Amino acid sequence: MNDFTLPVSLMQFLGAAVVTFVGMFFLFPSLLAIARILGIYTIVHEREAKVYVLFGKVIAVIDEPGIHFLILRLGINAPLVMLLGQCHVIDLRLDQQYLRSTPVNSEEGAPMGIGIWYEMIVSDPVAYLFKNADPRGSLAANVGNSAVRCLSNMPLAKMLQDRHPMSQTVRAEVSPLSKEWGYSLGSVYIRKVHFRDAGMIKQIEAKVVNRLRQVTSAIKQDGTNQVNIIASTAEQQAAVEFSKAAAMRPQIVGEALKNISQDEEISRSLFKVLETQNIINGQAAITLIPERSGVLSELLAAPGDGKPPAVPKK
Repeated sequence: MNDFTLPVSLMQFLGAAVVTFVGMFFLFPSLLAIARILGIYTIVHEREAKVYVLFGKVIAVIDEPGIHFLILRLGINAPLVMLLGQCHVIDLRLDQQYLRSTPVNSEEGAPMGIGIWYEMIVSDPVAYLFKNADPRGSLAANVGNSAVRCLSNMPLAKMLQDRHPMSQTVRAEVSPLSKEWGYSLGSVYIRKVHFRDAGMIKQIEAKVVNRLRQVTSAIKQDGTNQVNIIASTAEQQAAVEFSKAAAMRPQIVGEALKNISQDEEISRSLFKVLETQNIINGQAAITLIPERSGVLSELLAAPGDGKPPAVPKK
């Protein structure tokens, strides 16, 4: 059997690849970590600041993103601040907060609640760290207190409508104090104004319902009045026209009768038809007597005492 042996060049290539792999994935990150621990360099990300404190004194503030060589900037203090000092990482991104139902009172004494939404950003990392133990909580308390101080005793109608001037008032009140704590206050907006008393809410609902009923009744009554006015006007106009027609009827009938009376035959026929029509329309009983029956002569010959003639017995 022949032994399988690799060429020398291939062995050298494999050895170099193994060394490179170990160096890139193990040794190089370890060296970078040691360099950061010794303070040779540091990396600052976007919207981030690093504050270096040594023996209670701020010696450097770095807020520009990128790679910074501390050994060139701090000198001998670079390894000391990493070993004996502190490095505070401050987030400089825009932050938001919402305060729900801040209690205020209107000018009329109504207990109201105001929801305040505001933005803030760290503008001074050193003041943010050392001038206030809880700058975020202090800012929230300051915004709430300013809202109570500036917005209390406002007319209720103005409080419910003019939110933009209210927002500007709170922002102008809070901004100077927030800058002292390293915060820069951004937009402030009054998002919600509501009643806090449940009994008052029910009373307002009842008044609104009653007002709606009154308005509905007034609309119905106004509609009825308008209909009555239209109907009465129509009846008046109809009565006037009917009276005009009634006044003109005798004239029209008289002229027609005058024209008819000029012809005697037509006049006699007309009155005969009218008489017959009146007899037909009347309620009187009509007795038809056959011609040449003799009854009519007997009735005429009867005595005039008003008594019917006696009927002879058979």
